[in-house]
Amino acid sequence: MKTVLIERHANDESIAAVAGVHPVLQSIYRHRKVGSLDDVDNQLSKLLSFDSLAGINDAVEVIVDAIKQNKKILVVGDFDADGATSTAVAVRTLRLFGASHVDYLVPNRFDFGYGLTVELVEYAAQLKPDLIITVDNGISSIEGVQAANKQEIDVVVTDHHLAADNLPAARAIVNPNQPACTFPSKSIAGVGVIFYVMMAVRASLRQSVWFTAARKEPNLAKVLDLVALGTVADVVPLDKNNRILVDQGLKRIRAGECCPGIAALLKVAGRNQANCVSSDLGFAVGPRLNAAGRLEDMSLGIDCLLSDDSRFCKQIAEQLHELNSQRRSIETDMLEQAMVLLDKVISALDVSELPSAIVIYHEDWHQGVIGILASRIKEQFHRPVIAFAKSDNGEIKGSARSIKGLNIRDALDLLDKTHPSIIKKFGGHAMAAGLSMDEADFAAFKAGFVSVVDGLLSKDDLVNVLFTDGELAEADFNIQLADLLRYSGPWGQQFPEPLFDNCFNVMEWRIVGEKHLKLKLQPENSTLQIDAIAFNTTNEQLGQNSDKIRAVYKLDVNEFRNNKTLQLMIEYLEPV
Repeated sequence: MKTVLIERHANDESIAAVAGVHPVLQSIYRHRKVGSLDDVDNQLSKLLSFDSLAGINDAVEVIVDAIKQNKKILVVGDFDADGATSTAVAVRTLRLFGASHVDYLVPNRFDFGYGLTVELVEYAAQLKPDLIITVDNGISSIEGVQAANKQEIDVVVTDHHLAADNLPAARAIVNPNQPACTFPSKSIAGVGVIFYVMMAVRASLRQSVWFTAARKEPNLAKVLDLVALGTVADVVPLDKNNRILVDQGLKRIRAGECCPGIAALLKVAGRNQANCVSSDLGFAVGPRLNAAGRLEDMSLGIDCLLSDDSRFCKQIAEQLHELNSQRRSIETDMLEQAMVLLDKVISALDVSELPSAIVIYHEDWHQGVIGILASRIKEQFHRPVIAFAKSDNGEIKGSARSIKGLNIRDALDLLDKTHPSIIKKFGGHAMAAGLSMDEADFAAFKAGFVSVVDGLLSKDDLVNVLFTDGELAEADFNIQLADLLRYSGPWGQQFPEPLFDNCFNVMEWRIVGEKHLKLKLQPENSTLQIDAIAFNTTNEQLGQNSDKIRAVYKLDVNEFRNNKTLQLMIEYLEPV
């Protein structure tokens, strides 16, 4: 239902060729503005320093005092993969530093909602913490921090979400996206922020000679597997600093040096740990971890990441795998219902006249799955999407997903300023956000939000453009190049995995797994035949003349019974 244009990445001729690099990879790097090998040097020594993080010194002072005074520390996380890994990093490192009273609490999304709410503080107070450290949340928890202050509980906020006009009155706030913070990487995930805080805490402890022969200074590289997982799963842009964090974590995973929980999740997902790349974390491990927070309680996932007992982690991973299967079933049903609702709109309009944003609600939808539903609809129609479900308190909760060119959190902020009585709460970042409101205000919100998006996006913004790295020559269709590209990232948001486009003759095709198209393709002017697969694609998309297509694809290697063959992973195809 969306228009798709295939365009080539701009080849920046001002960037010199990188010596000693495969010509195809040279071209890919130039498309991504990589000017030298230093830009893709992912050594830990290249990480940004924590010194420029606003609030870092205050946070370190509070946390170090809590460790040395043997105070009770409570880590309050979020119910997604970034929040779960952030919680695991905080708890693991604090214990390694010698803190003896460390616990965690993650709000159940159905009982407490997102962040450090007043209700959650009242619940947390029963555990009698001296210090609360928020991870991946807290920047918008003004009332929650105030409630903690009244209970004489210190709060240190660590977060990466965009800050509102007012900030909570915490003892310290570490968030690169708060006003006046000069830390260069604004794209860092919540797990990256708490990792940086823990590095600064360790430096302070080292300076005060806290570590001894009996209490050894820990190597924080041990938690980089968690940092990599949270960073990839939260789909933050992979700038240079994030690529270092992810690459170092992936190397530990491939070397068998990750926590048992990640190893168990990879195994239950059918992924080879020794070959793990960022897409395995994003599409296999992350969704299974997220399933706990979507359908039940994220504590299940966090326990999996915190345990060093391989047998226990295997049991939890199997439960998470089952929950993910349930989530997929619920999502399928919801997507079918959403399409029925959208068909009523589409049937009355020409496709080109679709609204600039899609806002959709069903009272029977599951709160924990609306974010994925919004993503699926966004992918299909290339529009910003907000999907709503009814919550237990009579409100409706929405999950928003955006497209390139629209900062969804800023759009909600603009709507809130012009219609201040509609939205009760909102927060998030450029590509994803959450909000709540009264059901009676849905129609007014829908009209207001579409109007806001109309003013921010042009018609060109609503056309989905697939940027590719060009055609591959016949000699480049080989396993060696596929393997080289696989490990030349890490690839991810704003540092995309290489995509190519060629015209092919279709030699054979068949449907496998009921909804996937398996093909044997022959590049133009070649006798070479290559296996290819297009997931969630039918033969109808080949068109009536199905013997020739233009395809956008990734080079991949298919492994079956220890036999490796080249395979194209088709992202998009059209008849020629």
